[in-house]
Amino acid sequence: MEVESNNKRATNGRHSASPEGSDSKESSVERELNGEIQAVELNGSGSGSHANGHIKKPLPVEDGRIKRKAKRLIQRQNSGSGGGGGSPSQTNGNGASASSTLVGNGILTATGGYVVPHRRWKNSRRSRNLNRGRGLPKKGGAGGKGVWGLPGSEALAEVYEDENDPNYDSECNDRNVELREVITEITPVEFFKLAEPIVLEYFEHGDTHEVAVSFDEILQGPLREHITSILVEISMDHKDSQREMTSVLISDLYGRVITGKDIEKGFNMLLSNLPDLILDTPEAPIILGNFMARAVADDCIPPKFVAKSTADLELLELGEHAEQALRRADSLLHKQGWAHLDNVWGMGGPLRPVKTITKQMELLLKEYQSSRDVAEAQRCLRALEVPHYHHELVYEAIVMTLESLSQTTEEAMCELLKQLDLTCLVLPAGMEQGFMRVFDDMADIVLDVPLAYIILDRFVERCNRAGFLTDKIINNMPSRGRKRFVSEGDGGHVKPATLPIRD
Repeated sequence: MEVESNNKRATNGRHSASPEGSDSKESSVERELNGEIQAVELNGSGSGSHANGHIKKPLPVEDGRIKRKAKRLIQRQNSGSGGGGGSPSQTNGNGASASSTLVGNGILTATGGYVVPHRRWKNSRRSRNLNRGRGLPKKGGAGGKGVWGLPGSEALAEVYEDENDPNYDSECNDRNVELREVITEITPVEFFKLAEPIVLEYFEHGDTHEVAVSFDEILQGPLREHITSILVEISMDHKDSQREMTSVLISDLYGRVITGKDIEKGFNMLLSNLPDLILDTPEAPIILGNFMARAVADDCIPPKFVAKSTADLELLELGEHAEQALRRADSLLHKQGWAHLDNVWGMGGPLRPVKTITKQMELLLKEYQSSRDVAEAQRCLRALEVPHYHHELVYEAIVMTLESLSQTTEEAMCELLKQLDLTCLVLPAGMEQGFMRVFDDMADIVLDVPLAYIILDRFVERCNRAGFLTDKIINNMPSRGRKRFVSEGDGGHVKPATLPIRD
């Protein structure tokens, strides 16, 4: 509209300067154009203009130029839509189609009558070259002659190999080579290194399903028979509680990861390796016999495996250690019922009743009192696997000292408690808890041992000199004062422990 107003103002200026000449000129041009210009249909199609009878008036002409109004942005119509059925087009004065026209303030009219302002051209993906192409979006920098192509396309392009190149290798570049995946087989030694961390981790969490999944990832067919031997061999270096977990693991892996034949082959490997296993574990034949009997009780292997091996000892030539293991398993299986085999490894750790653990601690202290073997006492205490209950050992040691009425027992128990504290087998918290329990029960202990307070005072002083008691134990030690009478007139002062005979 600004273009039209500017043209009007310019026209009015020229009209004011020479009105007569301009009127005659304009009228002559109009007369020429009226005879030559064809009628243009309102919707822009030239074919249907005469059919509908709507004829557009000729545009005004100035100085030999047709003045056109600025058109608004319209959407391109499909060829099949509308009554006319033709695509919109623009024609010049002679009826020829105009490809593009620049009108007014830079408004560009493209082929087909599509008008795009400057602000739309800025972000348009259409081709800037209106004379070529179909007006489709650009290809994003790919394709064309003399261009780089899409980013990363150089990796997909085929590398040209020149046979005249000195570095050309005909064997490596043979097109007939077929590549196949090769899976290397691991040896039994490598499999043991892979399986050992899995078994040790199982001793911590106790999840048999996770162990089965881990074995499936690293396991190969010929190595299944080594699983049983690896499990039993690792458990021989641990305690009875871990051996019980190993028996449970073998039972859970049966039928899922390993078969009964694999378990039998694993036990045969262990029987043949007993001379080497006995060097690190002297009781290896007994342990292996317990494992075989437990596997029979869990229905992992048939009972005839043990019976047949025992009958064919001379033919198998396994040695005396294998014979001892087979006879151990046979003796456990010939007992009435197999229910006792569920506890063949005992009830380890906190699974046992408190009274059972207390009785075993009393037997440990009595054995130490007779032998004075501190190392053996420490080994037996570790075998109990109850570190949270070590305060009971301290309590029983002090009570045994008070009931013995012997300074020899006091020295022995003081030495035992000192060594347990130095090796951190009994923690300071457990030591403190054991002494505090004795202090709280002194009212009942003194009924059976009248001199309990005197012996306790002497024992605590001896332990304090040994240097393993804390200040809290010394400050909380109870004391029993002598009963005094008002007639004594001592004014509430405590009299000395030793009095003259006349008093």
